Amino acid sequence: MYTAYYFRIYPTDKQKELFVKTFGCARSIYNKMLADKIEHYKQTGKMLKNTPAQYKKNFPYFKEVDSLALANAQFNLEGAFSNFFNNPKFGFPNFKSKKNSRRSYTTNIVNNNIELKNGRLKLPKAGLVRIKQHREIPDGYILKSVTVSQIGSGKFYASILFEYEEKITNKEP
Repeated sequence: MYTAYYFRIYPTDKQKELFVKTFGCARSIYNKMLADKIEHYKQTGKMLKNTPAQYKKNFPYFKEVDSLALANAQFNLEGAFSNFFNNPKFGFPNFKSKKNSRRSYTTNIVNNNIELKNGRLKLPKAGLVRIKQHREIPDGYILKSVTVSQIGSGKFYASILFEYEEKITNKEP
């Protein structure tokens, strides 16, 4: 089973700048990959298999941000296409807007690159970020991913996804 906890985070100015860059790069890679898929399909009638790594040579600013954030943007695009082809009522994937007031990116845990301890959240490329941890995480919960978001007022939040094993208890008749 999975559960997520939502906490306010207080990044430094340098971390804020990195988060804003990452939001923009995740949106940008999604849009570039979608445009290339559409163009390739119009020309060949076949689906293009592209990855964020293919774009890093032409767009070096993609190297400055967390690569897992870009990989998750690709994963989201693949999911949008899958939903469309399996059930057309979902509609064709749309381009992401720069004007959206809520911006976010998701990163996954790989080799303990994300940790939550002592009122700090360790994130890839950003380092330790202060967090307002208003509740304890139960023992046995395994950290899986973090979604960093910024709302219109400029506040930053982290939604931390945990996996846990559900304990089944038998009721006595």
